[in-house]
Order: sequence, then structure tokens, then C-alpha cells
Amino acid sequence: MDIVVTIKQVPDPDIPPHHFKVDEANKRIVGPPGVAPVMNGYDANALEEALRIREKQGGKVTVVTLGPDGARDTLKRAIAMGADAAVHVNDAALLDRGSSLTARVLAAAIQKIGPFDLVLSGRQASDTDAGLTHILVAEALGVPAVSPVSKLESVDAESAVARRAVDDGYQRIKVRLPALLGVSSELNEPRYPPLKGIMAAGRAQIPVWSAMDLNITDLEPRVELRRLYQETREARVELIEADSPAEAGTKLADKLREAGLV
Repeated sequence: MDIVVTIKQVPDPDIPPHHFKVDEANKRIVGPPGVAPVMNGYDANALEEALRIREKQGGKVTVVTLGPDGARDTLKRAIAMGADAAVHVNDAALLDRGSSLTARVLAAAIQKIGPFDLVLSGRQASDTDAGLTHILVAEALGVPAVSPVSKLESVDAESAVARRAVDDGYQRIKVRLPALLGVSSELNEPRYPPLKGIMAAGRAQIPVWSAMDLNITDLEPRVELRRLYQETREARVELIEADSPAEAGTKLADKLREAGLV
């Protein structure tokens, strides 16, 4: 079974929010220096599921991403986890263009990779939480999409049976292949790359494709970051005077009750 997994490199979501800054000149979010971006969490779940399917049925797992030079590190991690091949779409003209163009680029890359049985993607990216790109990829490829998938019950050469998470439970859906599945984190726990995989990733040859390679000519306007508000913080301190700890505790409780905090 030929499986393609779309992945994205994102700022590490474990970084405390106050460590991020806004680069007003370049209209970008800037993370703290020395902290490398990481593979989007849901995409790691998608890759893990692809590897499990390959282990049961054989075939090939190819990962693809659209991103700058640094995104190559995420592709190498995917190979270290067990992916057979990777493709890096890296063209300054294609970056920061929004979900619609990103989806067209990824779909063109998937088609260039060759025939596929299944495309697995994360349900959304942790940097934008939009959850649009993978659905648009399916539309561009002309295949059905199921998202978010919380469990994959079975996959064979003809179809897949998946549980799609909904507000009050799940829907059990059988979809004919080829198809795209948007994976949720309930599906699995991504593996850590073994030493053998890390060594293989260091030797891996990753092709780089441009807009010309994918015949992408009509570009959309770039996404521009705009600050809609300026965060302000105000602190006010009130000292409680009392003759004993017990009296101080009573007065503090009264103040908290007056403020509606207890």
C-alpha cells in the first residue's frame, strides 16, 4: 500500500506563550532563540498510523512538506521514525500564502510522487488551528476525506473503516480508497526514532521541489500578520493588617468573598 503523509513544521507548542514575540517588520511570530520548531503533533499521529499500516500490509510511506530550509529537520525526523522517503517543497514564492495555495501545492506534490492508496494528515496544525488545509488537499486530489479520525478500525486494498469524532460521540464511516484521512491524537501514540532510524535519516537524500517543478504559477496574496490588540497587564496590591494570623486569614477571606473569588 502506497501511503503519503503530509507534515508541517510548527513552533514548539510547549513553549510558554510569553516567550513568543511579534516581528513587526516582517509580520511574523518569532519564537525564543535556540528553541527549534517541531513536527506538528497531529501530523506525528498521522505518520505513526501510516507506519503501523505498512507494518501490517507492506508498501511504502512517503512524507511531504511545504516549508523553508529548516523544515528539512522535520522531514529527517519522519525518516528516523520509519518513513521510506521524503519530499521537501521549498520555494520562497510559495511560503506564507494561506491554506488554499498550500493545499494546491501539497496536492500537486502528492500527484508528482505517484499513484497512492491513502493520504494521512493531521486534523489541524497547532500554530493556526484552522483545520482547513487537509480538506482542501482532498478536494484538489478529487478523493473523499474523513476528519477528524479518532480510530481506524480496518484498512485494506479497497476501503477503510474509520471512526469520525463528533460532539456527542463518533460516526463509523466506510470510505473507498484512495482517500484522505485527517488524524486526531486519540488514534495512537507516536513512536520515538530508534538509533538505526536516526542514522538512516542522516544519510537520506531528500529531493527539493519548487513552484516550477509542480507547475504552480498563479499565486495568491501572502498572509499578513496584523496585531489586533495590545496586551496590557495591571496589578494592584492591598496589604491586610491584623494582630494575628487568624485575624489576617479572616480578613483575607472577607476580601476574597467581596471580590466574588470565593
